[in-house]
Amino acid sequence: MTSNPTDEQAGMGSIQTVRGGTAVSIENVSKWYGNFQVLRDVNLHVATGERIVVCGPSGSGKSTLIRCVNQLEKHQRGRIVVNGTELRPGTKGLPAIRREVGMVFQQFNLFPHLNVIDNCTLALVRARKLARNAAEAVAMENLTRVRIPEQAKKFPAQLSGGQQQRVAIARALCMKPKIMLFDEPTSALDPEMIKEVLDVMTRLADEGMTMICVTHEMGFAREVADRVIFMDGGEIVEQANPAEFFSNPVQVRTRQFLSQLLH
Repeated sequence: MTSNPTDEQAGMGSIQTVRGGTAVSIENVSKWYGNFQVLRDVNLHVATGERIVVCGPSGSGKSTLIRCVNQLEKHQRGRIVVNGTELRPGTKGLPAIRREVGMVFQQFNLFPHLNVIDNCTLALVRARKLARNAAEAVAMENLTRVRIPEQAKKFPAQLSGGQQQRVAIARALCMKPKIMLFDEPTSALDPEMIKEVLDVMTRLADEGMTMICVTHEMGFAREVADRVIFMDGGEIVEQANPAEFFSNPVQVRTRQFLSQLLH
């Protein structure tokens, strides 16, 4: 049901960057949608504090991979371990693990009938059982962190796309995650709004947040990433630090992808 990676690919799939221990360990993970295999024996180890950028063509499996990290998608083979806990059917404490893994989607997924601060406090009050005033203090702290505290009383429809995405990031940060996942967070934005979101993500990286980001924003990858991962056909085809990835990609498929993306 799956092809075996070459020795070179297998070696690349096992690269690790050691910082403060392993935050996410993905070992021989495969996933199918019916008869279609979307992930093929993927191996990836992310160190605590490491910033990973995942890129690749549409349908390469990159979004499915990060959605498996917080179990929005279920993998059918292999192991995923997050902060020392293996994610599998019946895993005890899965909600607690999910609270440690914040996720920001392509679409902002804000509740349109709630204002900004209520969007940010909802999970704190309902899931974390914080008192309303304590939840609002956390929300304002994180709205300040993404530089839009003045928008707290506005509704999503009153905000630009970039502002809505920053609210979505603040909402995720309110849960005090140890890991942040970004699934093409700028793809739904107009070009002039992309920079404000990338600036927020850059500041999070500077703070030492463990990040896995699916994006085609290669300038962000050059500036922020510790490693750039290229996926195609459900496999990790190549990975390297940004300098090597962009200046001297090893695989032909990677060179083809970059030539289309950068020209």
